[in-house]
Amino acid sequence: MDWAKELNCAVTVCDKQANIIYMNDKSRATFTGRGDLIGKNLKDCHKEASWQKIQNLLDTGETNTYTIDKQGVKKMIYQTPWYSDGEIAGLVELSFVIPAEIPHFVR
Repeated sequence: MDWAKELNCAVTVCDKQANIIYMNDKSRATFTGRGDLIGKNLKDCHKEASWQKIQNLLDTGETNTYTIDKQGVKKMIYQTPWYSDGEIAGLVELSFVIPAEIPHFVR
């Protein structure tokens, strides 16, 4: 079952060598016009500073979270490693639209 296929956020997954191995429908729609990116390396579509960050995440297992504003749409980007047998196997990136004002709760 491909539970992420129609999820209302972009899900992009790469392997340990930073080759894209999965894109859900929303991720594919986000990158329309760039062709089929499955099998492509993240280095080929990122600036040097971003590529260095990706390499660091793959090496250290850290998580990277930030927001962007693109064409008036605010998005949260969450990049985190995925694991196989306890070893970093690649990265997962979730990208989803967030409202300009978002409630915050302390629990």
